[in-house]
Amino acid sequence: MITRGQLINDRYEIIRSIGEGGMANVYLAQDTILDRKVAVKILRGDLAEDEKFVRRFQREAISASSLNDPNIVEVYDVGEDNGKYFIVMEYVQGLTLKQLIKKRGSLTLPEVQDIMLQLTSAVAHAHESYIIHRDIKPQNVIILEDGRVKIMDFGIAVALNAGEFTQTNSVMGTVYYIPPEQANGGAATVKSDIYSLGILMYELVTGHVPFKGDNPVEVAIKHMNEPIPSICEYDPEMPQSIENIILRASAKNPKNRYDSAWEMHEDLQTALDKDRFNEPKVVYKYREKGFEDDETVPRQGRAARNAQKDENKKDKRMNKALIVVGTIVGILIAALLFVFILWPKISDKPDIEIPDVKGMTVEQAESTLEDKGFEVKGKTKKEASDDVDEGKVIGTDPEIGESLKEGSEISLIVSSGSEKIEIDDYTGEDFDKVKEELEEAGIRVLSDSKDVSASENVKENTILEQDVEPGTKLGDGDTITFVIPNIYVSYPNFTDGTYTKDDVQKFCDENGLTLNVTEVEDQTKSDGAVIYQNMAAGSKVSKGANLRIKVVKNPVQTTTETEPSDTGDIQ
Repeated sequence: MITRGQLINDRYEIIRSIGEGGMANVYLAQDTILDRKVAVKILRGDLAEDEKFVRRFQREAISASSLNDPNIVEVYDVGEDNGKYFIVMEYVQGLTLKQLIKKRGSLTLPEVQDIMLQLTSAVAHAHESYIIHRDIKPQNVIILEDGRVKIMDFGIAVALNAGEFTQTNSVMGTVYYIPPEQANGGAATVKSDIYSLGILMYELVTGHVPFKGDNPVEVAIKHMNEPIPSICEYDPEMPQSIENIILRASAKNPKNRYDSAWEMHEDLQTALDKDRFNEPKVVYKYREKGFEDDETVPRQGRAARNAQKDENKKDKRMNKALIVVGTIVGILIAALLFVFILWPKISDKPDIEIPDVKGMTVEQAESTLEDKGFEVKGKTKKEASDDVDEGKVIGTDPEIGESLKEGSEISLIVSSGSEKIEIDDYTGEDFDKVKEELEEAGIRVLSDSKDVSASENVKENTILEQDVEPGTKLGDGDTITFVIPNIYVSYPNFTDGTYTKDDVQKFCDENGLTLNVTEVEDQTKSDGAVIYQNMAAGSKVSKGANLRIKVVKNPVQTTTETEPSDTGDIQ
């Protein structure tokens, strides 16, 4: 239990609690060294017992601490104190965007533009540092009294997404802004953050989220399948430019979204120019893919969609009934013509089996089919194939092996080549770079971690192993898992009498650790002796951890010399 006045890491004095969440509790504290207010986020006790979660929590928090942007809450320190894992952050006072929306409802368009410009700039900066937020929502954005906005929990959301959500409010708070690919179990990319920014902008403009439901599953299914409601229909005075930005950012198919947060930022800069108010509505270049056949969709979600389809079918029955009579008459007339005119002409021709032309060139296939007595249509169809080389015949329409009358028309189906890519040996390469490359091809990229000692000189984020052999071909929907290092430092026994303070400092400098030294008096020990370390020899910690030691420094002993006598013996 954390109490007022308690010291965290012998430095941060707790003042009061300022928030509780599914992952951590947040406290206002005083940094006793730099004399400033800070926010200390302390990992909840049950999560602190999960070693893998803690490693990810520390690694991602340390990564986020490298971000330096005026619109991102700064991370000052990451560490552990007597089993309490903490993050020390910049303390900012203000309302979250969620609180502001609840207080005011929708915001004015100039306010929306200003807020979104700040957010897209911050997100773009993070993406350039290969950091994806994964949990952008109004609850994670603070607006200060001067109008500046600050995004919280950059990088930390990665650790949170790695485990299970532990509170219903946490789930619901996130699912209102979740991208379809994440709702469907896919990996997050920079475009996932762009989708969440689009949903957040929709809420700023309208005062409410686009999709609601009684539970997280219902909301997630709507994100995957339902088009975002038109804000121009909601408000006819709304500039089309504003709706277009939301539509591009929140497209269900990532290919239809902005390519980067900077691109969205640039579009926002001119959003309120009058010459853009009546611009054409965005038309998506690529199909907005649904997830109706995806097995990852919960059963109740599929049942709900099937029920909706049944209702649609009922609505169509009345329309179909009106054309039934005409259709029957047409069929009867066509049947009479066929029986009495066409059938006598073709029935005397023998049936011919379509030969196997798979793997042939188009010229070879045409010649083979014509020799059999078929007519080959001039226009061929193209389909992707992993088995047949590009330009060669895959099959025919009708299918190979069917029997047709002589003179029947046949279309060729020609290979357009494989849509899959050949997997290389990625060991030794940067994980984020490889991940982005493979996800562009629709491959789902997962990661696992492996403990690696810092003494092995392995770079962070380097791929150590992969579960797919080089040369294997993967395509849209396939999965590959990479193993990346969790670099740790193993403490030696600094108190064995062989280490000086300088030796310990050198060890910390070489391994990316922060050293805190306390000097103590101990007449039984020699000056400079290391007599305490906060974690035992053999302990494993991540880079960036704080090492605290105590070093003996005794006061200098002074002696008084006796003055010689001024008088001597008289002889």
